[in-house]
Amino acid sequence: MEAGLRTLELEVRRRLDGLLQGNHLGLVPGPGSEPGEARPYQPGDDVRRMDWAVTARTTTPHIRETVADRELETWVVADMSASLDFGTALCEKRDLVVCATAAVAHLTGGGGNRIGALVSNGEGTTRLPARGGLPHARGLVRRLAETPRAAEGVRGDFAGALEQLRRPPRRRGLAVAISDFLGPMDWERPLRALGGRHELIAIEIVDPRDVDLPDVGTVVLADPETGRQREVHASALLRKEFGAAANAHRQAVAAGLRRAGAAHLVLRTDSDWIADMVRFVVARKRRWSGGVA
Repeated sequence: MEAGLRTLELEVRRRLDGLLQGNHLGLVPGPGSEPGEARPYQPGDDVRRMDWAVTARTTTPHIRETVADRELETWVVADMSASLDFGTALCEKRDLVVCATAAVAHLTGGGGNRIGALVSNGEGTTRLPARGGLPHARGLVRRLAETPRAAEGVRGDFAGALEQLRRPPRRRGLAVAISDFLGPMDWERPLRALGGRHELIAIEIVDPRDVDLPDVGTVVLADPETGRQREVHASALLRKEFGAAANAHRQAVAAGLRRAGAAHLVLRTDSDWIADMVRFVVARKRRWSGGVA
């Protein structure tokens, strides 16, 4: 595991290094809260940052830029329930949870920033306190990778982990929720409450078999969080209905994340997750700098 984690760290640093550091507006933390310069309004800007005094003087809509905070506290809520112990492509979904956490730790590290995590596998929630420094970030990723798999039939409690982060209230910062968002959408209310106080990013982990049933004839489908199994014949009609139901659920998840005010990143087990992360970060950079993503 040590060799694998070190390889992961090197790969993340090689491909993500330089995206956040430097004398420019923070990419992942958001625009910050300290007042900065005023500039003309551009389509897509947050109207809540409108500077009405400058607008009245110039008769041209202006918004007030804000300066990114120099110390950021990031909390990762990682879903490691039984539904994440699954993968049919390059890796299991729980491996992508570890990779995404490592990338977040790298992108938000340095400058006195701190990162902590709440890890839930259904049987319990582990709290890793927010601290700074590279050794702590490495230890956090290692603890996440070593999280034991939940026993078959144990339901995940992602909503409960989000609620633990919400109460008691913490200083404003960045909250990152990582899950496959399968099953009931009971996570929406606590996530919306988090979005009202923190900059919020939701990372959805997807495997191809979550959205598409292959043409394999008779197959046994199992729900790892309930232990229920069912033998079905993967006919053309069943595959069509399965795909339609999966697509409807993903659309409902995306809508719920939008209502919560979360930036939505999808990582798939059958694609280059670092490239997806880079595109996401660059799009956020363009958004906060006033460009078009």
